Amino acid sequence: MINININSHSLGGNKVLENVKLEIPTGVILGLVGVNGAGKSTLLRIMSGVYNADEGDVLYDGDSPKDASTRSRIFFLPDDPYYTSQTTCKSMLEMYRTFYPKMDIDVYKTFISKYSLDEKKPIRTFSKGMRRQLYIALALAIKPEYLLLDEAFDGLDPRSRKHFKDELIKLVDNNGTTVVISSHSLRELEDFCDMFAMLDNKTVSTSGDIEEKVATLCKFQLAFTSDVDDEALEALAPVALRVNGRFVQIVLEDTAENAMEKLKALEPAVIEEMPIDFEEMFISEVERGA
Repeated sequence: MINININSHSLGGNKVLENVKLEIPTGVILGLVGVNGAGKSTLLRIMSGVYNADEGDVLYDGDSPKDASTRSRIFFLPDDPYYTSQTTCKSMLEMYRTFYPKMDIDVYKTFISKYSLDEKKPIRTFSKGMRRQLYIALALAIKPEYLLLDEAFDGLDPRSRKHFKDELIKLVDNNGTTVVISSHSLRELEDFCDMFAMLDNKTVSTSGDIEEKVATLCKFQLAFTSDVDDEALEALAPVALRVNGRFVQIVLEDTAENAMEKLKALEPAVIEEMPIDFEEMFISEVERGA
């Protein structure tokens, strides 16, 4: 269990996180989402022990990531991992083996071979996707109890992305690993994440089971033969509302059946329920909180 209780954290004099409260159960994949600058990377750095929160803490089964024994159970892959101009796959492996002596070298070599990475070449000569593949191989070989990933899909081709998602699911199923992954590709997170947490306005504005959260919303498209009654639509307390002339798209937090009855009372010429996914839910939540 990861318990996050960060009262406040600032960078460069600007408050980035405030009153961030979140519990992450063991053995789940949680998607961390938010607009650019929402604080996702900062939160992951605090969770990994790279940063110390100004006020508050993060605990792993009651233990702090500041402790060396706890850090050895965590693997953090940042968006921009550090390496020198001479770093190779081989030297990177040796460095990580000092921190994670139990890492499975056979697993590492399997994925290095699968990705066709030259262990002797400097990492600086690799493409962004190849560098990401190297760190993925390290993460899967380490088999940590807690895996923290910041924009882990960035630079990967579609085949590598699918393979990585499949391997993450195996890591959770076989080792009980807890994965926290941030990404701007929300449809990709929806494919394999159990839970989500959304950072907005410096805090966790909403969190929970992805399917359950999406199921609380319904989306409709309406067409009217006369001018749209904006006040009547706003009275429904929409999560999202777009009006284009006499055409309306509306998202409501309600059952589809109840929402349909309310919308029919507005006497539209056409009313059609439309599918809604995690990405649309995210956009709706951001617009509602703006």
